[in-house]
Amino acid sequence: MTSTPPLNALGAPVKAADAQIAPDIISLPDYERHAIHHVAADAWQHIQSGADQSLSVAHNRAAFDALQLLPEPLPSLDHAHTRVTLLGREHLSPIMLAPVAYQHLMHPQGELATVRAAMALQIGMMVSTLSSYTLEDIAQAAQAARQELGRGAALQFQLYSQPERSTTLNLVRRAEDAGYEALVWTVDANIKRSRFPLPPGVDAANLRGARQPLQTTDLMSEHILFGTPLAQQAPGWDELEWLRAQTSLPLLVKGILSPKAAARAVELGADALVVSNHGGRVLDGVVSPMDMLPAIRAALPNTVPLLLDSGVRYGTDVVKALALGASAVLVGRPQLHALATAGMLGVAHMLHVLRAELELALAQTGCATLEQVTPGVLLGRSA
Repeated sequence: MTSTPPLNALGAPVKAADAQIAPDIISLPDYERHAIHHVAADAWQHIQSGADQSLSVAHNRAAFDALQLLPEPLPSLDHAHTRVTLLGREHLSPIMLAPVAYQHLMHPQGELATVRAAMALQIGMMVSTLSSYTLEDIAQAAQAARQELGRGAALQFQLYSQPERSTTLNLVRRAEDAGYEALVWTVDANIKRSRFPLPPGVDAANLRGARQPLQTTDLMSEHILFGTPLAQQAPGWDELEWLRAQTSLPLLVKGILSPKAAARAVELGADALVVSNHGGRVLDGVVSPMDMLPAIRAALPNTVPLLLDSGVRYGTDVVKALALGASAVLVGRPQLHALATAGMLGVAHMLHVLRAELELALAQTGCATLEQVTPGVLLGRSA
């Protein structure tokens, strides 16, 4: 007896990943258009959806689209490059892969394929606590790719606080031992809705055997969130101080959207911040990171790197983020679209496309280096 193949969101059988790049894929949104054919319908809904009405998802894009670039003709590009130094590590470009969970949903090789592509394109990658392969396996795949190719990029570990600090600390020590170069502590998604049951064969590989975060499901209880262990276990500022004392790795705090919170995080030991609303997946109607970026930049010393997450789709988006004060950007959903469409090859091609668009946008705005990108490249902004 044969099992019924899963159906995609279009009602057709899910297609295996392509072995080559389709000729009509020329931008990151093209990967989204192709990926729907390669992903089961429920998984597609999970990765595409935002909170509630998905207003924040739309707002993230609108914030980029509202900004206009001012071209500057005839630039001198003899020594042009896109290198940037973050936390003492030189990066080939100001683009990194955001931490995205459960990549096995998109492709059997999941994060292993993604990290190989990242190393090949020399793009840094943040590995999720909720990865479908262990952080050790992903680090080993990265190291094997570095050795084979003679090049690579930074590997950082995204950390969710666990119900017990001993479990959190174990993740920190494992990341240190595996050679991760930084910790990215995420603070905006410990309490969120979850409607997607993981299919058989997909789990949080790093948390096997650990006590899982609690969920509230009792309709007859007088407590929904407040007054429950779920709320009581949510991390606070004291956990940032504790984390800072536990490791010498650079520590980024991800999920900051206010100047006040940004200043507090740096005061308590954060080395860098990720300005992010979690891709609009946690709270609907929340401000766009691009809207808040200038105020957060103004509230901090220039020596504190700011990474911009949520909504990046084009090379011009990268330039706009840099102009408003970002040091680098993170790419989230597009890595899943590319992974589902063509596996490792798809992710590598997607990153190549984004890098090419970035260089073209820099050349058109008269910027030979990232240091030359100022607010003046945007219409109505002063340099």
